Amino acid sequence: MISYGIDRLLAEPELRRPLHGRRLALLGHAASLSASGQHSLDALMALPDLDLVAAFGPQHGMRGDKQDNMVETPDERDPRHGIPVYSLYGEARYPTARMLESFDVLLVDLQDVGTRIYTYITTLAYLIEACARHGKALWVLDRPNPAGRPIEGSILEPGWESFVGAGALIMRHGLTLGELARWFAARGGHDLELEVVEMQGYRPEQGPGFGWPLHQRPWVNPSPNAASLNMARCYPGTVMLEGTTLSEGRGTTTPLELVGAPDLNFNRILARMEALCPAWTRGALLRPCWFEPTFHKHQGARCAGVQIHTDQAGYDHGAFRPYRLIALLFKALRLESPDYPLWRHFAYEYEHERLAIDLICGGPLLREWVDDPAATPADLERRLSADEHAWREQIEPLLIYP
Repeated sequence: MISYGIDRLLAEPELRRPLHGRRLALLGHAASLSASGQHSLDALMALPDLDLVAAFGPQHGMRGDKQDNMVETPDERDPRHGIPVYSLYGEARYPTARMLESFDVLLVDLQDVGTRIYTYITTLAYLIEACARHGKALWVLDRPNPAGRPIEGSILEPGWESFVGAGALIMRHGLTLGELARWFAARGGHDLELEVVEMQGYRPEQGPGFGWPLHQRPWVNPSPNAASLNMARCYPGTVMLEGTTLSEGRGTTTPLELVGAPDLNFNRILARMEALCPAWTRGALLRPCWFEPTFHKHQGARCAGVQIHTDQAGYDHGAFRPYRLIALLFKALRLESPDYPLWRHFAYEYEHERLAIDLICGGPLLREWVDDPAATPADLERRLSADEHAWREQIEPLLIYP
């Protein structure tokens, strides 16, 4: 059985001893739960030997109540405990001096999904930098990466940092939040008390969960549209749909597991994908489907599309490469319909000038490859393979779990 960092901190008094007499704050969200299903904030407040005086909420809030991107959460007081809950996705996204003055040690208990653009990663990076600057300690209560150990995609290019790209990370990073914290601290040269309360029994290479403890722990949405393990596995590819005019399934019950539009023939697109690069379509079931979003893109329109299924017996964790899959879908669409208005122009995560697809991908590489009629899958493969090899070498010394 697996024990998360929060479970160990609650169960092992010796682990808590260095926290005695210090003012604590918790960064958490809706999926910050103990093994018993109790929210981490409530569980920590019940411990008589700890002094929890404040809390922080990332995007979507401490209780996970905000649906879409760029929907801010205000500072508030926790209705049960009366302590201040500071928002890091509101008037401030970087912690202020006033926020930092409220605690001595920040406990971080966030469920990540294993993809660079998930904003909880950026919030963690900002807090590591701020805590180092202000002499604060940061403890990560580690949790599984549901996308597992595979790495994929391109590394964020210099100058493309944003709230969905906190540094030179690869798209599917393969790390737990504790391992990521170690990477941020090492990469930034930050000198601070950084502790990772490690999990016990975490086996990211072991099926059938490959990073997620199936049949041991429930899936609780870490953000409103992260509705399943299937979503987390697809997300390193399907998140790129947010930068396009294609629906990513928002407004349905399976967001970020779908792709579709009302004016495209996905049977033709799938056939062209198979002809272009069959290896990039492997590992998961690609099911042609129809859906009608109740809100967001193509609201009320019947969309033809494809749903990606990793939740079936034929799933191959090593062969499934969602970044390449969605990149190939874009390329096939562009070849089928060269003038299709694929790239969406809108404000994305507080960026108003640069294209959303470039922010998501950490540079223009993917978009330029899609739009170049002469560029082939082999061309993209060369770049991705080089970045994946470089990332694997970077993270090897930081890995905690076998």
